[in-house]
Amino acid sequence: MEKTDVYRTVAETSPEILHKDKKSKFYAAVHPITSEEEVKPIVEELKKKYHTANHVCYAWQLGVENPSYRANDDGEPNNSAGMPIYGQIQAYDLTNVLITVTRIFGGTKLGVGGLIQAYRTAAQMALDGAKIVEKIVETRFRIQFGYAEMDKVMRIVKQKNLSIVSQKMDMDCELILSVRMGESDGTFRLFDEMHPVEIAIID
Repeated sequence: MEKTDVYRTVAETSPEILHKDKKSKFYAAVHPITSEEEVKPIVEELKKKYHTANHVCYAWQLGVENPSYRANDDGEPNNSAGMPIYGQIQAYDLTNVLITVTRIFGGTKLGVGGLIQAYRTAAQMALDGAKIVEKIVETRFRIQFGYAEMDKVMRIVKQKNLSIVSQKMDMDCELILSVRMGESDGTFRLFDEMHPVEIAIID
């Protein structure tokens, strides 16, 4: 059975690399992202940093089960930049990542084939310098119960080695638990069958 609750991503923004081709300069980096909203500020920052740049091309992928992606040529010929960059995300089997490649034109046209090769190489070099890690997809539960159920609840938490994100002990008790996605159904059932404990999935 395939482990669908494990995915590969990057731990942090990679060191920026420089790839040169016929005097054009291609600066590439890999960035960890968790939402599409994070893309624009990173691209804007690069446009400021390299104000002589002709193009800031990029590709990103987000999500594990049904990933979404986008490839952007930023004015380069259609599919000559964004898609070759995206191809490297696929080749390295990564998600929740953005790869940016900033091009400063060197005076010699590379042609579409040359551009595809240059953007692909720059993305690959950035990935080779990136710290790739495996992460686990987790589900979060909110469990609410009275003090009378405390022992029963905590026994399961210990037995199943569940991770407590936060706990509140007021008139009633509330735990936020983080559970590996592959084990979430079984964990949910365990608490759901325990009356009068209330359990809910939170995003």
